[in-house]
Amino acid sequence: MAANLTSVVMQFLTPEVVEKIASSLGLDRTATQKAAGGAVPALLAGLSDLVTTPAGTSQLSKMLSQQLGGSPADLLRNVDAQGLAATGANMLSGLFGGRVTDIVAQAVGKFAGIGDSGGKSLLSILAPMVLGTLGQQQRNAGLDAEGLAALLRSQKDEITAAIPSGLADQLGAAGLIDRTEAGLRSGAAAASAGASRAADASQQAGAWASRTTWPSQGAQWWRIGLAALIVLAGIAWYVMPRQDQQTVAEQPATPRPATGTVGMAPAALTVDGVNLANQLNASIDSLKSALPSMTDAGAAQAALPKINEATAQLNDISARVQKLTPDGRNALVKMVVLVTPSINQMCDKALATPGVGPVAKPAIDDVRAKLDSLTKV
Repeated sequence: MAANLTSVVMQFLTPEVVEKIASSLGLDRTATQKAAGGAVPALLAGLSDLVTTPAGTSQLSKMLSQQLGGSPADLLRNVDAQGLAATGANMLSGLFGGRVTDIVAQAVGKFAGIGDSGGKSLLSILAPMVLGTLGQQQRNAGLDAEGLAALLRSQKDEITAAIPSGLADQLGAAGLIDRTEAGLRSGAAAASAGASRAADASQQAGAWASRTTWPSQGAQWWRIGLAALIVLAGIAWYVMPRQDQQTVAEQPATPRPATGTVGMAPAALTVDGVNLANQLNASIDSLKSALPSMTDAGAAQAALPKINEATAQLNDISARVQKLTPDGRNALVKMVVLVTPSINQMCDKALATPGVGPVAKPAIDDVRAKLDSLTKV
């Protein structure tokens, strides 16, 4: 039987370790202990959302391969707290994106009474410890990247249940988790023989996975995600790993469309006869087609019309989104957060390709800005 990941991480946070963290951050030890007790499962929840997509799984695997050496218990002994916090901040940004990290940090800070900066500093120190634990578990069990992802997904319910109610309420209000979803996922799993346990859609993912994502990349860190999410307006969202097909979200008992990025769009997301979720799907499909094709300057120039088309569609969504109900806006934000990490990863890869940056950077920056603005409506 697989070890409970939350418990495994928490066992490293001994009173001595908590005291050292609190001292290095100038925080009260009791408040630090309370904050850590919420932050650890919150981070793991973001990662479990992040790995609901192949891109998120790859992102986590890459991050683990770059982690500091030694066991989680050795990190504070071998690395000064400020250096560890800087490393953790980069990890969080790479996994979940800055916005999701800030949301979680604010929630943790408010929950434990340590403020926004205290919450962010604590998350930054805990991130390498959490990832170090996952890396250790992966090595001990002989798991590959997908094996670790499956382990995280299988424990999503337990991880979410471990988040203290006060913190869970805040993360739920921000759209990063939904603790009521566990029952819905269990019902779906029972109805689908042999299917993997469904996980929350986040962002990043996470995704938090990312927002949604821990979600960022990528969201998804919370996915993060977050690292993957549930539409609050009565829609059950499921994310299941599939061979040759990625499911981001769909309504229960609704046939899956032949193609789609975000999933079936509820009627509540229709404004002036335009289904904003379908339009978001179209823009993301354009980006997923255009960005990987940018292999040199000429190919980048040829791909610009598709990127500009996607930007125009996102602009149109921005112009209409305020007409949605609050639940509708929340649902759309979750969709955007969920797909943002994979788009950011494609953007980064395109910009790193020789000859592409000078041609495509303005258009790519514009697309990223539009996606980011849609997470703030």
